[in-house]
Amino acid sequence: MEQAVQTSTVDAADATGILPAHAIERLIGLGAIGLERPADADQIQPASLDLRLGRYAYRVRASFLPGPRHTVDQRLDALALHRIDLTEGAVLETGCVYVVPLLESLALDPGTAAAANPKSSTGRLDVFTRVIADRAQEFDKVEAGYRGPLFAEISPRTFSILVRTGSRLSQIRFRQGVRTFDDDDLRALHAEQVLVSSGVLNIDNGIALSVDLSGEGVVGFRAKRHAGLVDVDRKAACDVLDYWEPITAQGSLVLDPDQFYILASREAVHVPPTHAAEMMPFNPLVGEFRVHYAGFFDPGFGHSAAGGAGSRAVLEVRSHEVPFILEDSQIIGRLIYEPLTERPEQVYGQGIGSNYQSQGLKLSKHFRPYG
Repeated sequence: MEQAVQTSTVDAADATGILPAHAIERLIGLGAIGLERPADADQIQPASLDLRLGRYAYRVRASFLPGPRHTVDQRLDALALHRIDLTEGAVLETGCVYVVPLLESLALDPGTAAAANPKSSTGRLDVFTRVIADRAQEFDKVEAGYRGPLFAEISPRTFSILVRTGSRLSQIRFRQGVRTFDDDDLRALHAEQVLVSSGVLNIDNGIALSVDLSGEGVVGFRAKRHAGLVDVDRKAACDVLDYWEPITAQGSLVLDPDQFYILASREAVHVPPTHAAEMMPFNPLVGEFRVHYAGFFDPGFGHSAAGGAGSRAVLEVRSHEVPFILEDSQIIGRLIYEPLTERPEQVYGQGIGSNYQSQGLKLSKHFRPYG
């Protein structure tokens, strides 16, 4: 970690955009991404890297940012209540805030920055997690040229979770250069690729996505309070009805304050193999709620050649302060696209065990199929 990285992180020095998987592998080989133990076989996604929890979690009094004059460890000295050993597994309880050193660290060059998000499965469990870097003034953002450790802040909101060293709750994406892809570029890409299945395309700082509350049968799920424990590393281990209440209301839905919902977009989303996408979170102009904690869409999501044929975006929704009526077809978020620096060697869903390709309304991988 202390040695300077001399080699360019990508082949084309003037390329701008998101780094694909094989470029992330090069970062690991160059030492720009440090690993406390070897990478898991499926840890690198088409345009992101899963981040793994380290050996200990610190229960803290409150969420915090270290600020420009402090490291995270220095702030933990003042704010940690106790340390929890994760090597054999431990429960992180709802209503508590934890900070966990990660097994990955960074030594980025001055032209490469990073951004993090919860993994899709994490967001669908209503586990609020954010990545913190030393001297950071924002969550989930790592400045170009950063050299140091990474930490995850974790706060389960609805379900207590069982985690262990190596559990993967967050993912990180690497960007070279400054984002320059604008709405005009987006219109041109949509004309070529058809990014969303929508009769009327709404582009204004991204493509608008709306909520689908019109279908017959189940249109969403409301999380049950005081439900059981969820092991984040076990697939299809939980029965849906033990944790969720199916919603069959049609046309509109009243969001109860501080209640958690899983809904789906009306539009089918397509992310071409040459691009990645991100759902922008809570926008106060469209209502008092937050949508989509887990905002990354990998290249190939919904892509026909990768078995997608258009996939709906699953929306993790939480209302704030007051009840809010959500109407069918109401705009609930905007999708931002960005090119990759290079075409990826594999895309989402292409034989890599992707959990949510060709999805409709779908809970996280921890639950058995419903209906």
